[in-house]
Parts: sequence; structure tokens; C-alpha cells
Amino acid sequence: MPELSYREAVRDTLAAAMRADDDVFVMGEDIAEMGGSMGVTQGLFDEFGPERVRNTPISEMAIVGAGIGAAMQGMRPVVEIMYEDFLTLSMEQLVNQAAKHRYMSGGQLKVPLTIRTQGGAGWSPGAQHAQQLEAWFVHVPGLKVAFPSTPADARGILWSAIYDDNPVIVFEHRLLYPIKEQVPEKIEPIPLGKARIVQEGTDVTVIAIGPLVHRSVAAAKEAAEDGISVEIVDPRTLQPLDVETLVASVKKTNRAVVAHEAVTRGGFGAEVAAVLQAEAFDWLDAPIERVGAKFAPLAFAPAMEQFVIPQPADVLAAIRKTVGRGD
Repeated sequence: MPELSYREAVRDTLAAAMRADDDVFVMGEDIAEMGGSMGVTQGLFDEFGPERVRNTPISEMAIVGAGIGAAMQGMRPVVEIMYEDFLTLSMEQLVNQAAKHRYMSGGQLKVPLTIRTQGGAGWSPGAQHAQQLEAWFVHVPGLKVAFPSTPADARGILWSAIYDDNPVIVFEHRLLYPIKEQVPEKIEPIPLGKARIVQEGTDVTVIAIGPLVHRSVAAAKEAAEDGISVEIVDPRTLQPLDVETLVASVKKTNRAVVAHEAVTRGGFGAEVAAVLQAEAFDWLDAPIERVGAKFAPLAFAPAMEQFVIPQPADVLAAIRKTVGRGD
């Protein structure tokens, strides 16, 4: 099994899809010769040329609009938005156009559009280049939303996104790009809407997304030293959500913590907590704990940035609190 970084896994999947299907192409700001701001698309221009690896003007609304048009004409475009903060500039196209066409046409139109975008804190990009906005898009019927946390998941989920006939937004966190793991030789598609049990446990379930999966693993190791057995579940796809797996885990452990890097208030964790409250209330032995960023714009200063975003210690504190071992 080859070892790939998260960055290489995304690139590998894009190249494999483009080799297999002439209808797949990529477009975005500086993604051709430069390879994108994060180097994810490096080398694709050399192999596939300017027709299928397209640099675009600096207009996110135009980029997404062009992608929607190409998708409705039978192509399978993969659009890169340089920072997920810039999705705000394409909201009309995403929310009122991409998400609505299939429904409003009675299924006559398909919109097989994939939006790749990256963001996240931890490297001092400032308040306008590090937000985590996934909850906004989970709220929109007609959009599918994924947030893979490992190279293997990035490959399998991106492949499924490309071949879904609905618009899919795939979030990638900046700090995940260097992490490496062994992946299958052949890309194995991962169904959208299927969670992954990261590790099994018996005392508390931590439901985490993106980089908080890895911070939760670190917290779980410390919790184990206190004799607390932590089960970690990564939804991988936020919409559709694998409610069955999440609920089954909480019914097993009787406690739950939800964790993400986005601001806690109104974050994706609030939806997960509501689902668990509705579906597993009788099994809960303690209130559901939520872990997320403080309600403040992200500071540029590294110390302040780290203060705002959740750390493994925050997850550990929530774990200890829900099992009754908090301070």
C-alpha cells in the first residue's frame, strides 16, 4: 500500500478521475502552472493541459457560476475556491442556483459540481483566511457537504463527490495537508453519508470533524491514562449525516462530546447535539458537551489564535466533565 500525504491523496484522486473520464476538469485561481495556493494541483497542468486545468479570473461568483453551467451541460467540473472564506463571494450561485436546479427542474437537470476549498487556523492566516464555515452549507437543502480528515478518506470521498449528480462541497483543512498514511493502491470510493469509527471505546463518544479528529485522538490518549475509554466517530460527510452510526455509538457509551474548529455557537456540533437529544435521549447519562472555537474573529497573533481555537486539552476537559471527573 502506498503512503500518501493528504495533499498527494487529493491530487492523486483528481488525476485518476481526469484520466478515467474526459468530462472531469478542474478550474480555479492559480491552479494551473502554479499548482494552487496550497500546491494541491501541481503537475496536473503538465499532464492535462490548459483545456482541463483552467486558471480563472479572481471572481468566485464567476468561477462557481461557470462550474454550474458546465455541470448542467454534462461535464463534471471540480472547482477550487482558494480559501473557504471566499465562498462568501459565491453564495448566491451556490445557495440559489447550484442547490436548487435539480429540484426546481423536477430532476430533469443534474448539477454534478464539486467544490474543493481549504481553510482553518493554526498558521496565523488572520481573520479573513481561516474561518470554518461548514455549518452554513449544511443548512442548505440541495447541497452535500464533506470534511475528510485523513488521506484515505480524502481520496474516497472526493471520488464519490466527483461522481455524484448533485453539488458537493469538500472542505480541506490547511493543517491536514502534510499528514501521511498508507492508502489502498486502488481508489476505493467512500459513500457520502457514511461515518467512520476512528477508535472504539466504552465510556464516552467523541464526534469530531476535520482537525478535531486528530486532536480528539490526542485527548483520548490522555483520558486513557485516567482509565476513561473514549470512542471517536468521524462523520466524514456532514450532509447527508450518518445518524445511525452516531446514535448507535452514543447508545453504547451513554455520553457524548461533539468537537469542531468552527465557532461553537450555531456550529455543526449544535445540529449533532440536537440529533442525539432527539434520537438517544433515554440512553444519555450526562448532558452533551460541545467543543469549538470561542465567539471571536481569529487573531493573527499565534498565541491569540491558539487561545481562540479548540485544543486537545479542551476536548479532554469535555471528556472528563461528561464522565464526572471534571474540576
